[in-house]
Amino acid sequence: MKNKKKGFFLKSSMVFILGLLISSPFIISYYYLPGEVKLIAGREHVFNFDIPLYASILKSETLTIKGMDDDHFKKSSIPLNRPLYVSMEEEGETDIKLSLLGIPVKTVSVQAIKDRQVIPCGKIVGIKVDTQGLLVLGIGQFEKAGRMVSPAKGILEVGDMILTCNGTPLEIKEDLKDAIEASQNQPMKLKVMREGKMHEVQVQPIYCDSEGVYKLGVWIRDSTQGIGTLTYVDPETGVFGALGHGITDVDTKKLMPIREGTIISATVTNIKKGQKGTPGEISGTIHYDGGSIIGEVENNTAIGIYGVLSAEALHHLDAQKVPIAFQDEVHEGKASILVDLRDGIIKEYGVTIQKVSRYSNEPAKGMVIKITDEELLRLTNGIVQGMSGSPILQDGKLIGAVTHVFVQDPTRGYGIFIENMINNEKK
Repeated sequence: MKNKKKGFFLKSSMVFILGLLISSPFIISYYYLPGEVKLIAGREHVFNFDIPLYASILKSETLTIKGMDDDHFKKSSIPLNRPLYVSMEEEGETDIKLSLLGIPVKTVSVQAIKDRQVIPCGKIVGIKVDTQGLLVLGIGQFEKAGRMVSPAKGILEVGDMILTCNGTPLEIKEDLKDAIEASQNQPMKLKVMREGKMHEVQVQPIYCDSEGVYKLGVWIRDSTQGIGTLTYVDPETGVFGALGHGITDVDTKKLMPIREGTIISATVTNIKKGQKGTPGEISGTIHYDGGSIIGEVENNTAIGIYGVLSAEALHHLDAQKVPIAFQDEVHEGKASILVDLRDGIIKEYGVTIQKVSRYSNEPAKGMVIKITDEELLRLTNGIVQGMSGSPILQDGKLIGAVTHVFVQDPTRGYGIFIENMINNEKK
């Protein structure tokens, strides 16, 4: 009996291992090869998939792979652990169809776009955004007739975005206060966005004895502000990208849906150096006086904020535009960042790109950078809060932006590929 069990176990193990060996290449191909790549029309691009597999690629009339003649191209097994030199002469899209052992495993969309040049900025700006509705920060309670009550408990949740009350849009906190006062002790119908889904709830205001008004017992927010770094501006359209990550609420830690926003002129007033375990921070003054608004924020996404610079601000830009680089052009080694830290002067500081993670499932963490410039280290001791969005340059191209600092090592942090930011402008 024991021998039979042992034999069954061995056979099962062998079948499992064999299945794993057969399926592994397909799993690797599916999950580690990108579904989409972009390149500049007329420019040869090098793709480093770094996968120890071979793949057959079906021919495309518009795509050229260096070193592959037509007859050889159709049936050749192309090693994916070596650089793949690809080009398309004109703008457009095509597909690379990959197969292993004759079995199709993935289709990679290749899009050729025109050469785009932008102005890398590095300017510290004030950012103010108004939420799309009213953000629920907390659920509270108050006294009514000698007992504690909480009208919204179990109905509203922290992180909810209250959009309307009885069909009327809510934009500022006073809108909800007015709606509660007008309810005359009647239930209120609220339309709420929760975790990306729309909900309709009903809540009954209760009279607060101590304040002499009806209340729901919720803390809400309708706007937020701070400082960050402008990454780039397209001189032809005025479109800008900044931060490299989204604006999240300080209390709920969730991405804030925005109704509208502005970027405003700001100056650095103080720099708190980063230390191991304690991130540093840039403090600044946001200038709310007339003419200080330099752009409108239209989108707040997980990998940056985007909008349009004012015509006047665009006119005063005097920096040179540079080409953008796709992530396959980024490599380990020397690079630089642009930062505005003193007297409103943007300076270039040396960094080293220590690691490149192409097509990562965390788009805001595509590369690891280390601050090497002695002057910048004296000023900040590395990456500090407020530097998010600082442009990263390499080989004369804009390759990305600083996004996060390593808490345990402020000289190091993450950067996002500029390709990911550009792709996210319209989202």
